[in-house]
Amino acid sequence: MKTVSKVLAVAITLLSFTACHSSVKKNTEDLSLNTIPIQPEYRVEKPEIKVALLLDTSNSMDGLIDQAKAQLWEIVNELSYAKCDEESPNLKIALYEYGNDNLNAAEGYLRQVISFSDDLDEISKSLFSLTTNGGNEYCGKVIKTAIDQLEWGENKKDLKFIFIAGNEPYTQGNVSYKDASKLAHQNDVTVNTIFCGDYNQGISGYWKDGADLTHGDYMAINHNKATVHIASPYDDKILQLNEKLNKTYVAYGRMGERKMEMQAQQDSNARSYNKANAVSRTVSKSSRLYKNSSWDLVDAESESDFSYEELDKSQLPEELKGKSTEEIKSYVNKKRKEREKLQKEIADLNVKRRQYVASKSTNDNGLENAMINAIKTQAQKKNYIWEK
Repeated sequence: MKTVSKVLAVAITLLSFTACHSSVKKNTEDLSLNTIPIQPEYRVEKPEIKVALLLDTSNSMDGLIDQAKAQLWEIVNELSYAKCDEESPNLKIALYEYGNDNLNAAEGYLRQVISFSDDLDEISKSLFSLTTNGGNEYCGKVIKTAIDQLEWGENKKDLKFIFIAGNEPYTQGNVSYKDASKLAHQNDVTVNTIFCGDYNQGISGYWKDGADLTHGDYMAINHNKATVHIASPYDDKILQLNEKLNKTYVAYGRMGERKMEMQAQQDSNARSYNKANAVSRTVSKSSRLYKNSSWDLVDAESESDFSYEELDKSQLPEELKGKSTEEIKSYVNKKRKEREKLQKEIADLNVKRRQYVASKSTNDNGLENAMINAIKTQAQKKNYIWEK
C-alpha cells in the first residue's frame, strides 16, 4: 500500500502544473523489475507566440499591404517584450494571401506565402513580395486552410492567433466561416478579424460574428491611412549601430551569401518607408527574436547540435579559409562579443526611444494597434505579461 500511495502522490504532483507549465516531455529508461526506479527527467517546452496573418490582396487592399510592411517591425518589437512565467516566448509568423485573381481559383484564390517561421528576414521578404489584383475573398476557406496546413502544436501555454483582414462580406465562398471557426476553436486558435472600412459595415458583413465564435476580437481600421512613424533623437545613432551590427555576421554554408544579401535588402525595404521604420527593424535585429543560425556562425555556435568538427571549411567566408579550428573559434568569439556590446547599446538607446515615442504617440497605426491590443488582452488568459 505504501508503494501505491507513493505512486499516486507522484502522479498528483505532476498533474499540478499551471497553464504556463502544462507542456512537458518525459525521458525515461526501460526499467527491469530488479532495478531501483530512476526519477524521470522533465523538460518544459519553451512557449511560443504563433501568428498567422491572412491578408486580402484584392485590388482595394494596397493600403492594408502597405501597413503590414511598414508596421511589421514594431509588431515584432512589442512581442519581444512578452513573458510567460519569467520565460521569453519564441515568435513564429505565417503569412497567407487571399482574394487575388492571380491565385489558383480551384484552391479558393488563396496562397500560403510562408509557413510558420522565426526567420524575420524571410517574413519581411514575403510581405514585400505581395501585390494586389482582383478578386474573390473567401474568408472561411482561407481560415480552414491555415488551420489544416500549419503546425499549431499542442503546447497549452502557446498563444495561437489568426488575424484575418479584408473588406468584403465574411460569408463568401463554399466553406462556412462558422465551420472554419469551430475548427479553429478545437485547435485552441483564436481568430481575430480586422475589417478594412466602417465598423458597422463590418458587423453587418459578419466580421464581428467570425471573431466572437472563437472569443477573438473584432476591429475595424482605416486601411488607407498612412502609417505614422515618430522620429526620435536617438534614431541616427541606432542606425549607425546597425551598420556595425551587420559586420558581426559570419556567413557560412551554401545559404550564407544569399542570406547576407537578404539581410541588407530587408534593411533597405524597411528604410524605404521611413527612417524611423528602419530604426524599428534595427531594434528587432538586436532582440532575442532575430535568429540566423542557419547561415551565421555566431548564432549557429550557440545551438546545442552545432559542432566545429562537422563544419565544412570549404563553405567558410574568405577571411576564415585555411584557418585552424581554434583560429575560427577565436574569430567567432570576437564577433560575438562585438555583437553583444552593440545589442546592449541599441537596447539602452531603445529604452529612451520608446519613452520619447510614447510621449508623442497618438496610436494611429491601424493594423499594428489592432493586433497588439488583441494579443495582449487575450494573452492574459495564459498568464502572459509585458515588460515595460
